[in-house]
Amino acid sequence: MNKLITAIKVRNLNFYYGKTKILAEISMDIYQNQITAIMGPSGCGKSTFIKALNRMNELEGEIKVEGRVEFFTQNIYSRRVNLNRLRRQIGMVLPKPNLFPVNIYDNVAYGVKIAGWHPKQELDKIVESAIKAATLWDEVKDKLHKSALGLSSGQQQRLCIARALAVKPKVLLMDEPTSGLDPTATIKIEELIHSLRSELTIVMVTRNTQQAARISDFTAFFGTDNNRVGRLIEFGATAQIFNHAVDERTRDYISGHLN
Repeated sequence: MNKLITAIKVRNLNFYYGKTKILAEISMDIYQNQITAIMGPSGCGKSTFIKALNRMNELEGEIKVEGRVEFFTQNIYSRRVNLNRLRRQIGMVLPKPNLFPVNIYDNVAYGVKIAGWHPKQELDKIVESAIKAATLWDEVKDKLHKSALGLSSGQQQRLCIARALAVKPKVLLMDEPTSGLDPTATIKIEELIHSLRSELTIVMVTRNTQQAARISDFTAFFGTDNNRVGRLIEFGATAQIFNHAVDERTRDYISGHLN
């Protein structure tokens, strides 16, 4: 087995919205070209945690962060960090498709255009490559200039993934990417996630423990303490977590959600 390379290192992370503490003392490594699942009960800070990995939380209000989050050894909370560049390198896909009310092509090209000018021919290639990477090309290649909002929910979510891929991120954060999708669309997204792991590091929040077991390499189980503050209960290889979890809370959660 090849030696694992840490893409994101989290150490003693405490996270606050205003004065309210949401996460306490989170420490874990997210490994390059691996799929890491984040699971746990509602209210344990899963979504807050992954948004802290590219500072998306700052768009939601006043925050305070203690501890360190390093992206290939760079402290992402340093004042010198270029946020736009950081969020291109660490992209995010939300639970529900958040497409713009424009055509399919312009949705995918949006982030690329913001990052810098490209000749039309080059932009065409970038858009096509991203849509193909999201396994959507055959379904939309003849309607690139039609509204993206006319696609099915599953197609819209894959288009959101294509938009994230177009700017060539190193890490893709996915917050319940199959939430609300039917089983067929869910399978397509899972297959897509699995196919991307050779090129990307993926961190995925999921409420579906079976999904975590199916497609992730590593799993982090979050819970809450007596003050309802989110904490990392257990982290390890997915097979270890699902078959030989150390903490009783992890075992109870998995056994209660696999049936």
